[in-house]
Amino acid sequence: MRLQDPAVADGAGVSEYEWSVEETAQALIAAPMEAVEKVEPALEEEAITPELTEALPRPPAVPRPVVPRLPLKRRTVSGRYRGRNGTWELELRIDVDGRRPLNRVSGDFYSISGGTVSYFGSFIVDSPVLSFTTNTVKIKGVARTTWTTPFNHIWITIPRVLILHPPADATILFGTSAGQQGATYVCRHESGYFRSVQLEMDCVQDVAPFDSYNTGSLPSGGAARTLTVSGAFQEAGIDVQMAGAPNVIPVSEAGPNLQWSDAELHASMERHFSLWRDAPQWKVWLLAAYEHELGPGLYGIMFDQRGKQRQGCAVFHRGIGGNTAERKRLQLYTYVHELGHCFNLLHSWQKQYATPPAPNRPASLSWMNYPWYFPGGPAAFWGAFPFQFDDLEVIHLRHAFRDDVIPGGKDFTKGAALTDGTVFDAPLIDQTSLKLELEAKKSFAYGEPVVVEIKLYTMSLWEQEANVRLHPNAGYVQIAIHKPNGEIVTFEPLIEHCAAPETRVLDEQFPSAYESAYIGFGKDGLYFDQVGRYQLRALYHAPDGSTILSNILNLFVRAPLNETDQIIAEMLLDEQVGTLFALLGSDSETLRRGNAVLDTLINEYPSHPLTLYARLAKGVNAAREFKIVTPDSHVAIRAAQPEESVKLLQPVVDTSEKDPMRGLDNISLGMTMMTLAHAQKAMGNTREAKATAKRMESLFEKRISRKHVLQQVAEQARSI
Repeated sequence: MRLQDPAVADGAGVSEYEWSVEETAQALIAAPMEAVEKVEPALEEEAITPELTEALPRPPAVPRPVVPRLPLKRRTVSGRYRGRNGTWELELRIDVDGRRPLNRVSGDFYSISGGTVSYFGSFIVDSPVLSFTTNTVKIKGVARTTWTTPFNHIWITIPRVLILHPPADATILFGTSAGQQGATYVCRHESGYFRSVQLEMDCVQDVAPFDSYNTGSLPSGGAARTLTVSGAFQEAGIDVQMAGAPNVIPVSEAGPNLQWSDAELHASMERHFSLWRDAPQWKVWLLAAYEHELGPGLYGIMFDQRGKQRQGCAVFHRGIGGNTAERKRLQLYTYVHELGHCFNLLHSWQKQYATPPAPNRPASLSWMNYPWYFPGGPAAFWGAFPFQFDDLEVIHLRHAFRDDVIPGGKDFTKGAALTDGTVFDAPLIDQTSLKLELEAKKSFAYGEPVVVEIKLYTMSLWEQEANVRLHPNAGYVQIAIHKPNGEIVTFEPLIEHCAAPETRVLDEQFPSAYESAYIGFGKDGLYFDQVGRYQLRALYHAPDGSTILSNILNLFVRAPLNETDQIIAEMLLDEQVGTLFALLGSDSETLRRGNAVLDTLINEYPSHPLTLYARLAKGVNAAREFKIVTPDSHVAIRAAQPEESVKLLQPVVDTSEKDPMRGLDNISLGMTMMTLAHAQKAMGNTREAKATAKRMESLFEKRISRKHVLQQVAEQARSI
């Protein structure tokens, strides 16, 4: 161990690690004291004679020990400070020394009026100039601010105190480039962490929530330590505190299928997150459940709902559960990964969709990367993974403007990187054999839900491995939308699924994969709320790292033909209705108004073509049981209503079969007919269920010539 002083200006004083208060005190206790000369007990003076003195034995010489001087460390100055000046409060973050310093200064201003504290704005100094002396740290730089001000030059002074002393205050002065002085704040040290967050975690019974993982259990690129979810964020400088013991939801009340739909999770978080408020706050919710209805390949979801976003997430132990080292490692990764999304961190290979855009980092050794997208695959990723966020992500967590990172702040990435229109340009080089294609009706009525078909196929005679998760919810496909007013946006699904790739070999027997996606409503609200021509183009992220662009799809949104069309369009262009279409129905109390709109369409406009979509959403929802986590940690279950489902879905199938231009697309129609058949079977009408399945098979034989698709349809029909 080197005992060096990190305060030396030339850098020679940087020690291998900092001394804690306890280590310093222990060293002081263990250090030898100055020797004290031993003195024999005094003899009476008259008894001492020269002869006796000569006869007395001489005591051995006692060597004076060499006492090593223990240099006391000085405290680091990095961390969180807080100070006031009149009605203003400043939270100041200094990041210039200590653990993983990233050479940044940032802060948030709050205005105080009586008992009310309101957020005002944030600033960040990206490249401050540092001056370290034995007794002082001085920092100066120019700040980026969320508000317009000429007082964006800052000077900070922090005394350097011995480690046994309490932290010193930080004094910050604001001024202009001309030297005019502004406000001064004296900020007391509050924490060694840059931000603090409360995590409320609930779990379903029989799902053992993750506790910790020893990173030395398997080969990796990081130091061996026992790591928890909180610990992973604390290493990044974010103090994640558990908000009480997890609430346990009885598994017997989770329904017979134990599977959660997006709609159920959406409703449960709003109802069960006890710390939730419709406001930005440093609080976040995580539900540990068993399985999503999409199956074990879906590891987790970050909720993106109406209003304030990024306030909760869920993980599914069907895909990540277990007690082996590999399973524990995967659990730690999944929990941290989903919570990272709650703090507005994108996947490493999707950074270009941030606002503002950043370069993609598919080779990043980060919690936010996908192991299966890392160059060399999962084995290479885990073997080099140090169990941390990368530097740019840590800068975001510690120093991003408050609303860019706080749960409930700005919406999850809006895809502003596509606003330059380059997504509609052909790639300079395209050597991949995979092709992506978008298909849809040529025109839609104003207010009609826009659904597109996504097709992935290979042009090679050789086998081609591909990820066939094509729905935008999974994140492997993004769809850019060029609106009639010239604006270019990216469709962002209401709820994003973090799922492992579903790889399949595309060959002569199985040359293509298909998916259908409703893209009319997402995180940014309604995407097709203007009359006119739209252009769509999709991007697909292939397993080998290639980015494949689709064709440019043109579609037209028609103006209403009459007053009834206008009334119905206004009803359908409602955010709650859009949410219900995205979730394929919901029992959530927060969507009561939207369900009332759908009921009005069905009851008052039964013959209008667009009423078909109201029947579809309510019919699919009626076919399934619906569960909501209640505030008392129970699950309220509404049983499936097959009779109601059949009543609603039968007209949808009939209309789509008779008039394809007014009905559902083929993939959506197949899903609807299967739902109808299962509902008929649940009612005990097995003959009708088999007839519906056979009808679906015959219908697709007429409409589709692709043999492998027909084989899949036949397999579905035989399952009834």
